Amino acid sequence: MAHPHLLVETDGPVRTITLNNPERLNAQTPSLWAALAEEAEELPADIRVVVLKGAGDSFSAGIDTALFTPQGLPGEQSVAQLAMAGADAIEEGIANFQRGFTGWSAVSAVVVAQVRGYAIGAGLQLALAADLRVVAEDAQLAMRETSHGIVPDLGGTKPLVDAVGYARALEICATGRFVSGPEAGAMGLANVVVPSVGLEEATRRLVDSLLSAPDAALRALKPLLHGAAGASLEEQAARERAAQAPLLLGQVAAARASSVG
Repeated sequence: MAHPHLLVETDGPVRTITLNNPERLNAQTPSLWAALAEEAEELPADIRVVVLKGAGDSFSAGIDTALFTPQGLPGEQSVAQLAMAGADAIEEGIANFQRGFTGWSAVSAVVVAQVRGYAIGAGLQLALAADLRVVAEDAQLAMRETSHGIVPDLGGTKPLVDAVGYARALEICATGRFVSGPEAGAMGLANVVVPSVGLEEATRRLVDSLLSAPDAALRALKPLLHGAAGASLEEQAARERAAQAPLLLGQVAAARASSVG
């Protein structure tokens, strides 16, 4: 799905997806979420790393607030109209919105969010949809939904709790306060924190490090670790064994083929 505010570029095994509406601080809409969902669901098998970023000075200031007005935005589903359609319609609509966020955990590629400027509400939830986050020191991250009488609902609550713990996640969401880049790094919300001028270079170094790992092992590692928090020790040990067997068999087969050659 081509979208006027989504730029998709591919460089070998790396795909960069840029929210491209800097005049609106990359504000998000349902059509953008549908395009993101399609990008995740149709990601080519040979892509090893995906970088999510925002054009201009901010990652994303969140949902376009015009969607909460009765008139909404041309060509977009109005949240105000959705709210008047009843509970079932609300849940169905949100389920469709969430696909643009939750789909990234299912791809075999490692997803890296490059965050500068504002990452607010839906912006922070999209950053949380990534596996790793490279954050500028001057970034400002916030979950503002509860301050507006609602809750985060784009798949961001679980990765937030996984990253910083229940108490810190509750405090961040309930107060709606801004978290700086350095604080995000200290609490585990960011993997790498660098000055804004070094953000592109830091992202490139991380991507290069990911690409240096053998492809099959990296693709097996992501789902292995992704489900670890909810598994018992015995369950996770079994998952390790199941992931390791084909890798070792592949190495044996490659060694035999090399010796024959």
